[in-house]
Amino acid sequence: MSEIPALTVAVCQFSPTASRADNRSRIAQLTADAAARGARLVVFPEYSSYFVDPMDATLAENSEPLDGDFVASLQATASAHDVTIVAGLVESARERVRNTLVAVDATGLRATYRKQHLYDAFGQTESDWIEAGELGAPQTLETGGLRIAMMTCYDLRFPEVARTLVDAGADVIVVPAEWVRGPLKEHHWTTLLAARAIENTVYVVSADHPPPIGVGHSQIVDPQGVVLAGAGTGEGIAVADLTKDAVTDVREVNPVLRLRRYGVVPR
Repeated sequence: MSEIPALTVAVCQFSPTASRADNRSRIAQLTADAAARGARLVVFPEYSSYFVDPMDATLAENSEPLDGDFVASLQATASAHDVTIVAGLVESARERVRNTLVAVDATGLRATYRKQHLYDAFGQTESDWIEAGELGAPQTLETGGLRIAMMTCYDLRFPEVARTLVDAGADVIVVPAEWVRGPLKEHHWTTLLAARAIENTVYVVSADHPPPIGVGHSQIVDPQGVVLAGAGTGEGIAVADLTKDAVTDVREVNPVLRLRRYGVVPR
């Protein structure tokens, strides 16, 4: 067994608003609370920098570059509490905007992920306002002896995305989301989180918006699909310990990644 201590992870379920300043303040407070509970990786939802429902032209007006106020604020907060933060950013782009995840610690921006599959489903058309991220090698980061990778919300419905992250070495897949409520949507959310964990023998760490827009139920799921910790339908923090040994042990018993006969290629 390794001597690397467990990585304590927190998912922070909160409702981002149309006030960028308020969102930054809320993230700072939730991070302080999570760090006080021992967290070293703190995960926030999709659209944490700015959110409005329904989406409109203010997304572009409130978008930011990767070196803007939002990422700078995350870096300051991460430095103050010695943590890594993952959160959703409405990123400036040429035509529309990008739905981007950023992973930030005291040293600055560690990794980014731009949503690949836009939510043009269930009556929604995210592509009216967002441009999809380019396909390519995933960016990952290592913390607490675990390799962390990211994907966003609707990407969860595409198992190929998770496979590419595992092929990049992921032990943990972080899933910030704004999983919109609707018939069976809570069931889909929890089922798919467990499925991605089980079929890839990884931890899945998800942070959603609470109702009335999101379904809530942010969760930390282990490599066998067991929920280690989770939030209900209100704002709150859920915390759990992750270990490399748990991933290694499950992969020894259930070597699905080694035994699979298909790869994933973009189209």
